[in-house]
Amino acid sequence: MLCSLRRWLRALEPRARQLLDRSWLAQFQPWLEQRALFRFQRQPLARGVAAGMFCGLIPGPLQIPGTLLVCAWLRGNVVAGGVATFYTNPLTTVPLYVMAFYLGALVMPGAQTLPAWSSVAPGGEFTVQALGTWMQALGTPLLIGLPTLGLLLAALGYATVQLLWLAPALHRKRRLARSR
Repeated sequence: MLCSLRRWLRALEPRARQLLDRSWLAQFQPWLEQRALFRFQRQPLARGVAAGMFCGLIPGPLQIPGTLLVCAWLRGNVVAGGVATFYTNPLTTVPLYVMAFYLGALVMPGAQTLPAWSSVAPGGEFTVQALGTWMQALGTPLLIGLPTLGLLLAALGYATVQLLWLAPALHRKRRLARSR
């Protein structure tokens, strides 16, 4: 299965290059080629996933532009970075922010307590305004915890892509060693 995923990803590379040739991005092609933004190889994919995992915690519509910039800086795959940002969605944002709060509270000195939802939403009903107020009440632990959680997720994503990419090669090596 992993081999077929690798073949499928490598088959996407010519299509991405064709899009670069015909579109308004053609003038930027030398810069984009140098940066390996559309190469479906192990290192650019791993760096792209790491960038996407880190930038996925950026609020709202700035995730994809942030990922594009970080991928350009790290020479990571833009497609992998963009796809990796989708781990944050309306269902996972609140648990991720709570995890970031606890991680920031762990790093910061002193006792930090998570503000109760009932303190910002008296009726307990969910509104966007109540969510914004609750996120502001999280304060400094969240401010420290978000980049820390982003770095941890980026390292985990990078390592996962590296292991998944090398797994078929290691399996093939073991099979050859057993046959001898």
